[in-house]
Amino acid sequence: MNTAPNEGLVRLTHIIYALHAFSAIMGVISSAAVVTAFLSGWPSILAVLLNYVKRSDVRGTYLDSHFRWQIRTFWFALLWLVIASIMIVTIVGIPLAWLIVLVTGIWVLYRIGRGWLALNEAREVGG
Repeated sequence: MNTAPNEGLVRLTHIIYALHAFSAIMGVISSAAVVTAFLSGWPSILAVLLNYVKRSDVRGTYLDSHFRWQIRTFWFALLWLVIASIMIVTIVGIPLAWLIVLVTGIWVLYRIGRGWLALNEAREVGG
């Protein structure tokens, strides 16, 4: 990643992290779980849409890793929520489903925090 991104794209990436964080925090302070608020909240959905719309603009910069990180966080969280939802159908799977939802929520918060810290240091995230 050689090219330095323009300041507008860096600012947009901060806004996208803020949108994701807002949705996740709403899950912490409300009765919803972090992962469900993250996946169903309009700020997070808007953030993922922005990721896809502006993805080509960040190609070749360190911001590309952030967009990939944010998109993967959203889709993997959705995958784990679907798995948990399937497990809730069985009585035996309910405790495990709640554990999956809890762990996925913590993972989402971690990914938002780690990514945003890397962005503040103007470096790639992930590996």
